[in-house]
Amino acid sequence: MPRFLLKRWHGYHIVLTLVFCVILIALLSLTHWVYGLVGLGLLFGLAYYLFAAERAFQRDFTDYVCTLGERVKRAGSDAAEQLPIGIVLYDENLRIDWHNPYVEKIVGEQEQLIGQTIADCFPTLRDWQPTEETVEFQFADKVYTAETKPGERLMFISDVTEFRHLEKKYDAEQIVFGIIHLDNLDDVTQEMDDQNRILLQTTVTSAITEWANANDILLRRHGDKYLMIFHKQTLALLEQAKFDILDIVREKTADNKIPVTLSIGIGSYTGSLFERVRVAQGSLDVALARGGDQAAVKKGERMTFYGGKSNAVEKRTRVRARVIAHALRNLIRESERVLIVGHENPDMDAIGAAVGVWKAASLQNKEAYIVVDEDNPSITHLMSAIYAHDYLGDYIVNGEDALAQCNRRTLVVVVDTHRPTMTIEPRLLQKSARVVVIDHHRRGEEFVEDPVLVYMEPYASSTCELVTELLQYQTERVSMDKLEATALFAGIVVDTKSFAFRTGSRTFEAASFLRRHGADLALVQTLLKEDLDMFVQRAEIVRHTEVVYDRVAVAVGGDDATYDQLLIAQSADTLLNMNGIAASFVIARRPDGVVAISARSLGDINVQVIMEELGGGGHLTNAATQLHETTPSKAKKTLLQTLKKFELEEENGE
Repeated sequence: MPRFLLKRWHGYHIVLTLVFCVILIALLSLTHWVYGLVGLGLLFGLAYYLFAAERAFQRDFTDYVCTLGERVKRAGSDAAEQLPIGIVLYDENLRIDWHNPYVEKIVGEQEQLIGQTIADCFPTLRDWQPTEETVEFQFADKVYTAETKPGERLMFISDVTEFRHLEKKYDAEQIVFGIIHLDNLDDVTQEMDDQNRILLQTTVTSAITEWANANDILLRRHGDKYLMIFHKQTLALLEQAKFDILDIVREKTADNKIPVTLSIGIGSYTGSLFERVRVAQGSLDVALARGGDQAAVKKGERMTFYGGKSNAVEKRTRVRARVIAHALRNLIRESERVLIVGHENPDMDAIGAAVGVWKAASLQNKEAYIVVDEDNPSITHLMSAIYAHDYLGDYIVNGEDALAQCNRRTLVVVVDTHRPTMTIEPRLLQKSARVVVIDHHRRGEEFVEDPVLVYMEPYASSTCELVTELLQYQTERVSMDKLEATALFAGIVVDTKSFAFRTGSRTFEAASFLRRHGADLALVQTLLKEDLDMFVQRAEIVRHTEVVYDRVAVAVGGDDATYDQLLIAQSADTLLNMNGIAASFVIARRPDGVVAISARSLGDINVQVIMEELGGGGHLTNAATQLHETTPSKAKKTLLQTLKKFELEEENGE
């Protein structure tokens, strides 16, 4: 029942009682007047008692309420004084009007803080604005959060140092999975006797085990792989050391004809445990696709690579080439037509490989087309020869025509690249459900989504070499036209610098096969001829060369001048032939406005990781990148900063 109803009922009860007493006194008076007087006296006595009791109750109640208010006020005051939360009242100029003692404890000063600005007390809040309701800042060796009520100019400061330490500890102890793969242990030990084989295996196993123990890594071996389980804080140390186990194992087995190399895949530290292991395996696959001898670490959507200081070891067996060739043949037979697409500004390797895939499709009596959008000086002579050919010129289409012919049952073959954004027509890859990738570059972070077949061999000299091997298994007897064989041969010649770089035994076997099937060396020289104007332009770029770190040549074209991509690459090749130069970088603007950087190396400097740092990629000795919305001079500054970073890492032994 509400309090006011209770009070009203209590009043009615007293009135009724008095009325009842008066009636009784009246009845007693009828009996004898003396009884009436006595009753009336008792009635007045009772009324006085009730009145006095009510007054005493009201007085006690009022005293109680006043005492309780004082206690509550005193408790609030004590709380403001003793709570471990800073309370600050400030004016419109952010000057402190009042604060509780905890603020002085935070600042650690005994002098008067009232009148000072908040920025004077907490320098890290110098740029703080009153409109920010919550802000975190650091003062001395602790972390605080400031919650403000701008309308009341009131700030509450809380110490969250322990909470942040707990967060960091939780984050540092996140479980990370990794997989170590022994790239070539079986190949290295194949021709060894049992004693030397066991000795080598023991050396490698001991090195990996000691490294794992030193870094607090749980290690379990399964065949030629090791499963690693460790904390996220350990991953930071491994990245800081650039996964030195790669160098340790390679150096300890350097006395062998072929040193043992490792590949490492590291998964992210988010998601379920199963998801982390799956990502670790995917990272390992990427590291192996890039040629091994490196670590691939995936965090979220970004993948970082470490190592990769040695060239991929050439595989002696052709089993994989035969399996891929049979799979490609079946895909061609099951498709309505075949579209072959290379990268933007195609070079001799891309066009030659495209011609080879076209030949593979024609051997299966399938309609096939090569997608070429723009001509450039690097392929001018080859494209002229193709258009003048009896039938090859009829199978060259542009991107729009190819897109019109493409459907879900069209086989799209991507050659000499694996990055969708670098292809001549990326929409082809989205429109078709069947995409094949044939490439010799080390795999980068960007890759074709859900390809039905991938043939990536970083050890190969060129994509033309890979396509030539695939052609040998398409039919029992392969008959090739002179231009078809010459185009493939020219691609190998260009990418190997006339068989001087990245050349293995299988490169010569592929060249021999093409030579037997009509490749014309004189025609190759004709296709590779350059104009006098290009020679003069290349000489102009080379003339503006700066040598840094005593062995790296950096040449820059003018900010207002434009150069062809082939000319930029040839300039880098020219600089690499100079005495004392271990690596060369040529920066120039292309006719399309993009600033291109071509990088070359003799092998001592990994130009691939340098170009990947700038968004490009390639091989250990041959790489490139493209920079948008910049100038060659600005691109040079960016490159020099990147070179400084990698040079310092080498000096520090990282």
